[in-house]
Amino acid sequence: MHHLKFAPSWLRILIIFLLTMSVLFRFFNLDGKVYSHDETYTSLRISGFTINEVKKEVFNNRVIAKESLAKFQGANPSRNLNDTIMALAKEDSQHPPLYYIIARLWTEIFGNSVTAIRSLSAFISLLVFPCVYRLCRELFDVPLPIPGVAIALMTISPIHLVYAQEAQEYILWLITILLSSASLLRAVHLELQDKDELTKQPPDLFSSWGVYAITLAISLYTFLWSGFVALAHGIYVIAVARFKFTETVRNYLIASLVSFLAFMPWMTVAIGDFFKFLISGEKATTQSYLIDIVPFFLMQISRIFFDINLTLDNPLTYLITPFFLILVGYAIYFLCFTTSYKVWLFIITLIVVPTLPIILPALSAGGIQSFTEPYLIPFYLGIQLTVAYLVATQLYNRSVPRRTIWHIIMGLLIICGLISSKVNCQTVTWWNKGINDSNFKFAQIINQSTSPLLISNSLDNNYENVFSLSYLLEPKVRFLLVNNQKIPKIPNEFTDIFLLNPSGNWREIIEQKYNVKTNIISGDNYYSVWKLTKRRNSRRRDMPMNNKLSASL
Repeated sequence: MHHLKFAPSWLRILIIFLLTMSVLFRFFNLDGKVYSHDETYTSLRISGFTINEVKKEVFNNRVIAKESLAKFQGANPSRNLNDTIMALAKEDSQHPPLYYIIARLWTEIFGNSVTAIRSLSAFISLLVFPCVYRLCRELFDVPLPIPGVAIALMTISPIHLVYAQEAQEYILWLITILLSSASLLRAVHLELQDKDELTKQPPDLFSSWGVYAITLAISLYTFLWSGFVALAHGIYVIAVARFKFTETVRNYLIASLVSFLAFMPWMTVAIGDFFKFLISGEKATTQSYLIDIVPFFLMQISRIFFDINLTLDNPLTYLITPFFLILVGYAIYFLCFTTSYKVWLFIITLIVVPTLPIILPALSAGGIQSFTEPYLIPFYLGIQLTVAYLVATQLYNRSVPRRTIWHIIMGLLIICGLISSKVNCQTVTWWNKGINDSNFKFAQIINQSTSPLLISNSLDNNYENVFSLSYLLEPKVRFLLVNNQKIPKIPNEFTDIFLLNPSGNWREIIEQKYNVKTNIISGDNYYSVWKLTKRRNSRRRDMPMNNKLSASL
């Protein structure tokens, strides 16, 4: 590997250029995309209010303006940081508080706008590059060009740009994975170095394992799935020790125990809520659908390098994904047969172990839940490290034709990333917005009305969908929100009346009570907007709609 230690000037210039483009892409048009219902959940937690408080104060069968919703979408003087933490503990302990604490402090300084809250993730994402450099240095034990190629590929990776512009904890989770992984490898390497060089002064093993304990605890307080990353680390350490209880294994267990003890306060809350959920038999309210396992993973592998928001129904998807599947498959093969087991085993465990808890339930359910993409961040990272190693080594292959081919492949990967980033920055929605990718279309229809009224209830995730849609609606739009499926008291001063995502029974009751028809104007079975129209030849007089509404209908 000695010929890989020094990167040529062209690679350094390329990294600087791609870093510059990466910064521009991350901060461009931050407020242009749909603010999804998951992001409104983040803003709700920042505010310190609970979902029950929102339903009680907003979903009360009264007509309100969008300004009434702003109280629950960011930091406000009536609630403090402790309220943010307690709201998470009471209603959703599966989201540890670290990101929300940082976001609360951030919005208190920079405000509650979409640009402000998303800029936090954009700034955090810039830490990916020094962290991935540190991890590659520890993993491959060369300064350049492997870390350089890894940075180059990750700067324009579409999957990282998605989470760098989203008001959620996932990009912070990636940072903690990189830090904890690099700290683990550092501690293991220092311990092995201490054994091999007995005559030298031993390194400070306590501080190296202490750093790992701290970074692992931070990762756990960022996202619960870090427990599976810690499990991958444990399998790696035990395998490197050849399944013997060595001093390295002992130190790892102590460091991990310290991390989990530090996480115990929140772990206790999360475990308690989990058993409460099992005993109550409540169903999850997350709106999702099942995706076939193989197409799902083919799509996600492709999105690591090229993503223009294609769907599984698009024929172009099946022309693009085989190329990336072959590339990744060969990269894994090349890694396993050209590196020591201490290198490839770490990456393979990082790819496989956190992914298995997603695949195994999907096999019995017949598909993967549509909201599981962020849980694959360790999978994405492992794939990128593998491809970076392959490309970096082949750029210095002794065969000139092979070097030329791999220069072309690297160029194509960079072009794919730049195109993906440019397309992403210029659109109003993306695949990670889930069902809320229809909000822009919904808002265009509703905003065209002179005096529109939007009616919805609090079932499932409708309260989050209402908040998400409100960011795109004009101030003239009014909201009539009811708890559960109560019948709304529709006033008569509005020209157009819309129903957001009504259930079939609730919609039929409204039709019968007010003698109207409800016609779907946009959406599907998962998420839709309906419009009320008056029935013809009706003698009913209890319809609270004035002549202005009748004329418009």
